[in-house]
Amino acid sequence: MVTTIVLLNVQPRFIDQVAQEVLDVEGVTEVYSVAGRYDLVVVVRTRGTEELAQVVPSHILKVEGITHSETLTAFRVFSRHDLERMFSIGMEDAPESGAVRAPR
Repeated sequence: MVTTIVLLNVQPRFIDQVAQEVLDVEGVTEVYSVAGRYDLVVVVRTRGTEELAQVVPSHILKVEGITHSETLTAFRVFSRHDLERMFSIGMEDAPESGAVRAPR
């Protein structure tokens, strides 16, 4: 599983519309409206980098109203929650992604 955070700047009048459209993109699990340097934070979880390479440039960044983006791909997760288990439901037959989970 590859987890990616996409930070978006959006024209103010498009923030709600962009959030809804991006949330409809397959692979997007959460969209947060935030205060600060960016307007929206998008969490993307895909089976691998090939799928990720389609989701971000071909779907998310095509949404009207986005003026700037920054994409951060996670190498490891440090969390008290077993996110890998939570998001792997129904993916038992998925190919191994090479993801590394930090020890507890």
